Order: sequence, then C-alpha cells, then structure tokens
Amino acid sequence: MLSAMECSDASTQATAVLERFAAAIGRADRPFVLGISGLQGSGKSTLAAGLVEAARRRGWNAVSLSLDDVYLTRGERESLAVDVHPLLRTRGVPGTHDLALLASTLDNLGKASPDTPVRLPRFDKGHDDRQEPGLWPSVVRPPQLVVFEGWCLGAEPATEGSELIEPVNALERTEDADGRWRRWVDARLADYLPIWERIDALVLLRAPSWDIVATWRDEAEEPLRRRGDPAAMDRAALSRFLQHYERISRRALETLATKTDLVIHLDAHRNAVTPW
Repeated sequence: MLSAMECSDASTQATAVLERFAAAIGRADRPFVLGISGLQGSGKSTLAAGLVEAARRRGWNAVSLSLDDVYLTRGERESLAVDVHPLLRTRGVPGTHDLALLASTLDNLGKASPDTPVRLPRFDKGHDDRQEPGLWPSVVRPPQLVVFEGWCLGAEPATEGSELIEPVNALERTEDADGRWRRWVDARLADYLPIWERIDALVLLRAPSWDIVATWRDEAEEPLRRRGDPAAMDRAALSRFLQHYERISRRALETLATKTDLVIHLDAHRNAVTPW
C-alpha cells in the first residue's frame, strides 16, 4: 500500500494504479478496459495519460478514450434543444453522447489491424463540435489496455422519482422549473449502464466535495482567459455551466465509492490524502 506522499506526483500515482490491476490486465484475452471516474477538474485526463505511458513502459500497447470524445455533434444537440429542452444545447450531461459510436469503438479495438484500423473519436471543445473523422488517431493493433475516463462513469439513475422534484441550483430553478430537463437527463442514464458493464475495473478520483469543482475548473479556465481564448468562460458563465452537472455529481459523490474497485480520495489540491 502506498502512502499519500508516495503517490503525490502524477507519474508515480499512475504507476501505482497500473500495478494494482497489472495481473488482471496480463490475464485478459481482450483489451482490458480500465475506467477512471471523477468530477470535473479532478485529474482524470492526467491519470489516463500517465497510465498509458506506464503501460507502454511495460511493453503493453495502450490507448485512452474519454467520454468527452463522443459528444453528439453540435447539430445533433441543437435538434435535442428544439425537440426536448433548450438546456440540451450544452454538451456533457447524459443524453448528449453518441453511445453507439462509443460502443462500436470499444468493440472494434479488439479487432484492430493494419488492414482494419480503428479510429478513436475526438471532440474539439473550442469549436464545440466533433473533429472530422480523418483527424482521429488510428489504432492498428489490439491494445492490451484501454483507459476510459469520464465525469459520470458508473453513475446510475435516481432510485426514486421524488429525488428529482426539488431543484438543486439556480439553473434548475429558473431554466428547468417544471423538471422536464432533469427528468429526461436522469432517464438517459439508464442507456449508459451497458457501457459501464464493459468496464473491467473502475478507479474513482473522489473529490472532497462538490463545491471544490468550481475552484478546479476556474484554475483550468484562467490560462485561457489570460490569452484571450474566445472559448474561455468568466466566473459567471462557468458557474452556470457547472450547474448542468451538479445533481448527478452530488449523487456520484454519495454513492460511487462503494461500487468502484479503487477509490483515491483527493484533497482540495488534488493530492491523494489517504493510503490506498
């Protein structure tokens, strides 16, 4: 067991996480899907990149895939905004991902070859739209490890409809007063359960609270603001954006720790705070 101090840097942490699952990965007769779940800003992409590098140092072929990479296109979300609810223009909540694309990608990775390469989807957040498929990276041999990360991996729908009645923030109170959007989003989570079942092991980067997410995301936005990036959000826009995910994020904080294979508890600075 490694202490928080021993796991303080990203490379060491990734190596330790990979070691935890190395035997299972080595025994697998198909690509082993290692999931990373964590709220926005918790360090999922950093850990995913570290795991891929650590796997490659072992001589394993490894790739990473993010739930963010399979957002519906901007046009598809615009259609949902017209047909279902205007809040569905904003990417990220359940129902705004192309689950068929995600499932087929996971299926095909085990059959990748130079003759039948598999392209990994990529999304351009600056343009809020999917990249052209010709720009997606190609995989030409089956990976031993697929690192799959996303903010709501493992999350399940509400167990009682009554959970959805009261709004949890200003966005729900003012822009979803009748609860239609949050009921639709919560119902869509059921469609994700078959994807979660494909995950062979799930790691949870557990934030100390929902409130810290605003700080983490603000830290990520600050460099964009400084260089005048048009996609950068000010604090008011960021607050509204995060409220789209608050309900499911709070539920994940309460319930996911007992359903994962490894929980890494984080402090406010994203350092591991307990042995694991």
